[in-house]
Amino acid sequence: MAEAIQKKLKAEVEKYAQTQKDVSKSVSARQKLETQMAENNIVKEELDLLDSSNTVFKLIGPVLVKQDLDEAKATVAKRLEYINGEIQRYETLLKDYHKKSEQQREVLTSLQQDLQKAQGLTPGKV
Repeated sequence: MAEAIQKKLKAEVEKYAQTQKDVSKSVSARQKLETQMAENNIVKEELDLLDSSNTVFKLIGPVLVKQDLDEAKATVAKRLEYINGEIQRYETLLKDYHKKSEQQREVLTSLQQDLQKAQGLTPGKV
């Protein structure tokens, strides 16, 4: 009986470890998006300071190409909207991962207690 519990415990530990890796990847991706958001907000603020008499250039590969100010503002606004959506998606994903992680932690605790009982140990004396 203890062997079956140990196998199940090992499988649950692996699931838990994978969930933690997924959480880590998602946090990293969200941080990257937040950095991009901050950069794009700075660009938006700078573009808001300009008027139609100013010239705006866009870097395309190694070349600077003249761009209409309204077009540049619209591009930055769309980029900010997209980044916001992605951040919200990652927030939802992280909430789901945390719920899943908590459930797995409860299962692990229960299995550890079952294993201790099967081995003749009382929980808390370990």
